[in-house]
Amino acid sequence: MFASRCPAASLLLCLFSSVNSSPVPFYTPAPHHPLQISPPAPSPTRLPSLPPPSLSPHPFREPGESADGGLCPLTLTPSALVVRFGDPVTVNCSASTPNVPGVGWVVSLGGEEKPEFSMTSFLVWGVKSLTDWSITPVCFTLVEQGGQCQRHLSLIIYKPPSSVSMAVLNHSGPLLEGGQYTLLCTVHDVAPVQNLAVTFYRGHTALGRVRSNATTKTPVTETFSLDIVPSKEDDGVQYWCEARLELGPAGPQRPPAVVSPKLTSTVHFGPQLTCPAKLWVKEGERLGCEVRGNPPPLVNWYRDGENVTLPTRSKRWHSGRYTVCAEGVLGHKEFTVEVEVLPTNGSAAGSSRGFLLGVLLIQFTHWL
Repeated sequence: MFASRCPAASLLLCLFSSVNSSPVPFYTPAPHHPLQISPPAPSPTRLPSLPPPSLSPHPFREPGESADGGLCPLTLTPSALVVRFGDPVTVNCSASTPNVPGVGWVVSLGGEEKPEFSMTSFLVWGVKSLTDWSITPVCFTLVEQGGQCQRHLSLIIYKPPSSVSMAVLNHSGPLLEGGQYTLLCTVHDVAPVQNLAVTFYRGHTALGRVRSNATTKTPVTETFSLDIVPSKEDDGVQYWCEARLELGPAGPQRPPAVVSPKLTSTVHFGPQLTCPAKLWVKEGERLGCEVRGNPPPLVNWYRDGENVTLPTRSKRWHSGRYTVCAEGVLGHKEFTVEVEVLPTNGSAAGSSRGFLLGVLLIQFTHWL
C-alpha cells in the first residue's frame, strides 16, 4: 500500500512524490459537467486532522463507502464501462462536496499500483489503448467524517471469438437413425468466457443454449457440447452454432456474435416397408409396395418360395401371396401380402358380351 509509509502531515506531498506514471495512462482535469464541481477558490483551505489512511482499496470496505461506513461523495462518469481490448477508455471521477482536499486514482497495472492525485474536485483517468486484462482503476478521496473513501470502476474488457467451429465427437461420415451423437462447438480466443452464450441450431431451430462455468478474464478457447438423436427427417439438415458475448446494458447495442460453418448431416435409415396385408390392383397396373431407406435397400419378391420379378403390367393370373424382403444398413425386414388383380371395366364388358353371345348362339341352335 503506497500511502501507509507517509505520515498524515505530509500525505499530499507523499502522493505527488510517489507518482511514477506509466506512459500508457493519462490524467487530466475534467471539463465542467453537471455531476462535477469547480475547483476550490484560491483562498487557503484548512485540511482536517486525520490519522494516516490507506489510499489503496481496503479489502473489507464497500466501494461506495468511507472508512467509517458513511456515504462516499465520489461519482464516476460513466459508472460502468464495457471496452473492447485495445480500444481507448476515459473516465471522470468527481466529488459532489466542496470539503475534500482533492481527488485521486489508484490504477493497478501489471501488479503495480499507479497512483495520481489532483487538488481539484475532479480528475479524468484514461488510456489510449486498453491492453491490460487485470487492470483495476479505483478513484479515492479523503473526507472529514470517515477518512478515505473510494469508488471502484466497473470494467469489462472483451474480445470477440476469433473463430467458431462445429464437429461431431469421435465420429465422421453418415449418422445412423436412432443413434446418440454429441455435437461440439469450439469457440476460439474469446474473453471474458463467463459472458459467453453458445446456441446450437438445427436449420433455423434452436436446439439448446449453454454457458461456461469458467471465470477467466483473459482470452481462452473452450468447447461446448450438445447430445442429439437423429431421425430420417434429419437427413440433409444443417447443424451449426452461434457464440455470442452478452455484455449487459453497458455493452454494445448489437452484442458481438460469431457463427460456425454449417455441418450438413447424412442420416442412414431403413429399410422401411409400407404395404397393406391385402393389396388390390387392376389389370394393367404395377404391383409393389413402398420401400424406403438411405442408402436405398436391396429388395426381393418371392411367390411360393421362388424369387420373382414383379410384372410392370399385371394380369389376373398374377393374383396370389407374395413376400417382400428388404435389406438395408439397419437390418432386414420382410412382409407378406395377398395380391388380387381385379378386371378392368373393359375386360368385364368384354366378358359380358361374350356371355350374351354364347347364350344367343345356344338359343339359335335350339331353334334349328
